[in-house]
Amino acid sequence: MNLLITGGAGFIGSNLIHHVIDRPEVTKLVNLDCLTYAGRLENLASVTQHPKYCFEKVDLRDKTAVFEVVQRHGITHVMHLAAESHVDRSITGPGDFVHTNVVGTFNLLEACRAMWLTDASRITSTLRSTATEDGHHASRFHHVSTDEVYGSLGATGLFTETTPYAPNSPYSASKASSDMLVRAYHHTYGMATVITNCSNNYGPFQFPEKLIPVVIQSVLARKPVPVYGDGMNVRDWLYVRDHAEALWVVLTRGRAGETYNIGGHNEWANLPIVNVICDLIDEMAPQLGGNSRKLITFVKDRPGHDRRYAIDASKIQKELGWLPAHKFEQGIRETVRWYLENQEWVRSVLKR
Repeated sequence: MNLLITGGAGFIGSNLIHHVIDRPEVTKLVNLDCLTYAGRLENLASVTQHPKYCFEKVDLRDKTAVFEVVQRHGITHVMHLAAESHVDRSITGPGDFVHTNVVGTFNLLEACRAMWLTDASRITSTLRSTATEDGHHASRFHHVSTDEVYGSLGATGLFTETTPYAPNSPYSASKASSDMLVRAYHHTYGMATVITNCSNNYGPFQFPEKLIPVVIQSVLARKPVPVYGDGMNVRDWLYVRDHAEALWVVLTRGRAGETYNIGGHNEWANLPIVNVICDLIDEMAPQLGGNSRKLITFVKDRPGHDRRYAIDASKIQKELGWLPAHKFEQGIRETVRWYLENQEWVRSVLKR
């Protein structure tokens, strides 16, 4: 496969590239990224000289450039991760989320349609000739989305692949819109698409604007640790390296036209997570003086803050055999250790 990964210089994307670049199925790996504040090529320092790897600095909003990349590299498979993803930023600047997440996805779909289905009159015969007995195709568009498209849960229940969409922020609305476009390209044009909706990721290379790296950096700096509302908003937490494996499994073995939820089987409220991080830093960095929980500061809740997300990931387990390898206690320990050992990376990111 000639694999295009969009957003490959970001948090999940860079972990994904590290995870798949040596797979024998991959002939060429093209990383398309426009290098916004959250994208850093330093995340990929160990693969930049890899014979399979190629970087293209392209903005998905530039339709002509996107078409050119897909054509020039003969792209056969896409893993589309590039997106504006921070909910707080979507509240203050929703336009960027619509243009990148919706229009950008449309541009990429159109580029792949032009490459893979060049003559609409031959769509049916093309699919027939490229489909294997199990329904897989020579091309594949994998759209990586979020559980936030489903809205908010009460104290019980789980999101399934058939849960109605009910996005509550400009970010989740833009992702829901792009999900619907990908679905439409499968049903209208016969494009071999798959969609994954994942829970909250954490791990190495996450930009320090999300909860876990924000808490780590605040504790290390002995600054107030901000916690929204009462701190009891619940999320399912997925270690990013487990997510990378799940994405690969869906790309290579998922059924065209299907959606798969990817969850970590780790429901935690925000405040207990903050407490765990404080305690881990007290253990790993005793020179800071300990008692880091005293830094916790409750702040006004953000608008439209969904109370609880929880994923039912039984479909991907039953159909494709994927399960997360990390419990939250293990993954958060590895994550805190990584940030402690990579403070130069953090300083560089924050300075930029």
